[in-house]
Amino acid sequence: MPKQYYLTTPIYYVNAAPHIGTALTTLAADVTASYQKMRGAHTHFLTGTDENGIKVQEAALAAGTQPQAFVDEISKHFQEIWTGLGIRYDDFIRTTEPRHVHTVHEFFSILVKNGHIYKGRYEGWYDVSSETYFKEADLVDGKSPDGNEVRWVEEENYFFRLSAFGDRLREHIEQNPSFILPEVRRNEVLGFIRQGLKDACISRANPGWGIPVPGDESQVVYVWFDALINYVSATGWPKAGWEELWPADVEWMGKDILTRFHATLWPAMLMGVGLPLPKTLVGHGWMLMGGAKISKSKGNVVAPLELAAELSETSGCSKEIGIDCVRYYMAATMPYEADSVFTRADFELRYNTDLANDLGNALNRSLAMAHKFVDGKIPGGAVEAEVSEAVQSAVAEFEVAMDAFRIDHAMSATWKLVRFLNKYIDTRAPWALAKSGDGALQAVLRSMVFALRALEGMVRPAMPSAADRIAAQLGLEPTRDWGRIGDDSLLPSGTALGQPEPIFPRIEAKPRVEKEKKMPEIEAPQPAAPVNHEIGIEDFQKVRLRVGRVLEAEPIEGSDKLLRLQVIVEGSQRQIVAGIRQQYTAEDLIGRQVVVVTNLKPVKLRGHESQGMLLAAVDEGGGAILLQPDKAAPEGSVVR
Repeated sequence: MPKQYYLTTPIYYVNAAPHIGTALTTLAADVTASYQKMRGAHTHFLTGTDENGIKVQEAALAAGTQPQAFVDEISKHFQEIWTGLGIRYDDFIRTTEPRHVHTVHEFFSILVKNGHIYKGRYEGWYDVSSETYFKEADLVDGKSPDGNEVRWVEEENYFFRLSAFGDRLREHIEQNPSFILPEVRRNEVLGFIRQGLKDACISRANPGWGIPVPGDESQVVYVWFDALINYVSATGWPKAGWEELWPADVEWMGKDILTRFHATLWPAMLMGVGLPLPKTLVGHGWMLMGGAKISKSKGNVVAPLELAAELSETSGCSKEIGIDCVRYYMAATMPYEADSVFTRADFELRYNTDLANDLGNALNRSLAMAHKFVDGKIPGGAVEAEVSEAVQSAVAEFEVAMDAFRIDHAMSATWKLVRFLNKYIDTRAPWALAKSGDGALQAVLRSMVFALRALEGMVRPAMPSAADRIAAQLGLEPTRDWGRIGDDSLLPSGTALGQPEPIFPRIEAKPRVEKEKKMPEIEAPQPAAPVNHEIGIEDFQKVRLRVGRVLEAEPIEGSDKLLRLQVIVEGSQRQIVAGIRQQYTAEDLIGRQVVVVTNLKPVKLRGHESQGMLLAAVDEGGGAILLQPDKAAPEGSVVR
């Protein structure tokens, strides 16, 4: 059987439930696996739980239970959360499983046989929280570099001759630039190696929990040495067939566990037993909250499923879409070289702008116009060249990003196409083509649906449920083959389109609590008689004029003049009530850029608050002619 595309996450400590920081790595692996499956690869995605170590035993005893019962419960919780987040792993390994214990024993024994393990005395500091040994010089104010309490340990233990592998490790890293990513981490690892590697203590006195050292049950294998071997345990090594998976194509992890463990200790261990090294190690940055790494000990934990449920309640999106939105946020903000910062305000802003305003708006506008102008069916004809080229460019950019494991760049490539589509709709203006009877209308509408079809495939690795919803609204089967994205044959003409149903309802600003009042309709102001009063520039500058874009438009019931608009301007959404219904339909306005007076005091018109005013010229009959830039301008642009 040919080699499978094998990818892994770290196995997670079971002393606490997973949070959004933990989920970040798992989501990265899931997106990678989904993309590779779409590319036709036979993938094998491994994750799991690290259940040995002193801190796990102590957490169990503190919880008033036995270690095995404790790890059984927490490991089950991890699996439930990953399933809830739509993580589609192929194997979930636990370090208490017999298959892993057997592999650790085999691995340890071969290293002993090859002369890479010896017995000696350890004296030094031990951080139980991170299960890491530290030298005196590593401590900061008497604590570990992570700020954790340390214990002085004096024991006779087993040591791994890590110092003997420094030159081989450095040579491998220098000759294989993609072995450690990103480059900044690669340089950190090389610097660490050049300082000189010390032999690693790889056992502890047996506390009654852990994997006993083969032939010496007074000791247990050091938890990090034990945990790293899980990647090989899952292949079945040393039994026949392990080559179908190993070496791993990519091992995803956070930057904190790369240098000391995955980029030095782990490859040296593999060299010691004669196994090939993983192709790529990716040590991504942290997601911070309040300036600190997200962790239970710091009290800044964000639970991913709870975040999705809150979004669903706040916005009105479905539970499945709420989960996809959390997945999208993590993918789009995936920290690579640097860290990223999580705030709920940024999370909700990205939901409103990227998903509701950009992707949702492009889908809703396109389907609404197709139903209005071409009987709700995919029109025939050729896709316009600029749209075909934009799709090909976005797909190629996505592929380059994923080859470099830049999931954030892959999302950026996707949203470049989303924003292109919205701009294309504005520029080609199907409503105007329909009014003038222009024969280009069919090609323009087909091009719009063509771009949406491509986007359905491109968002699928990160947002599978949303992709399914988009495919359903297009009346088409989901795109499963990456190579067919941009294939016009996936867009059969005459296919009935679904009705536009918002997938990402916008999060509305919470209204002020007021007493219900009956408000009379205020008629649109009539043009005033010309006056000769001159004003100074300082008076004109008091009026705040900005470019906005209409996201939604709907008639106000009971009025033949008023439309209620949702306009994005200066990075936020505001409601504007305008007396232009006799000149414009709601469909005419959706996606259009307008000029807004943004510093008018809010007023109520027919019971609906208006938070600004549109600028319009007045025709000979007193009707409105909306002003707009002669070419697309960034939302929020100053008008002066």
